Amino acid sequence: MRTTLDFAPLFRSSIGFDRMLNALETASRVATIDNWPPYDIVKSGEDDYRITMAVAGFTDADLTLTQEQNLLVVTGQKSGDDGQYLHRGIAGRAFERRFELADHVKVTGASLVNGLLTIELKREIPEEMKPRRIAIATDAARPQGEVRQIEAEKRAA
Repeated sequence: MRTTLDFAPLFRSSIGFDRMLNALETASRVATIDNWPPYDIVKSGEDDYRITMAVAGFTDADLTLTQEQNLLVVTGQKSGDDGQYLHRGIAGRAFERRFELADHVKVTGASLVNGLLTIELKREIPEEMKPRRIAIATDAARPQGEVRQIEAEKRAA
């Protein structure tokens, strides 16, 4: 028995979490899980990630990687057949694998070695979004000769 979650109350009471709630809602609607080709996702550093996919039988010309905003799409389509198969044990079917990416995650490289497609990713937060320390001015920082005085209008009595 499958239950679906209603995220509507969370949309009403939260601000700025709409992308996360949409991703949860999308994940809950997935009907069938296609687990081919198999893949691993590894966090290799503070802001570095690596996706490794087993794509035996595919060449770099058969694979396409596309990065859209917050989405990485990996597709594979074999070119022509080389003959009549008596037994086909190596899967060569077309596939499309989608990976949701967080904000500011970019693909930095990809390689295909020994049937493993390795995709390197890095989260690059812009300087203006990084936390920064704000200096607090004190009276000691003010020049000594300066006297603070509040000016007021003079009124005739």
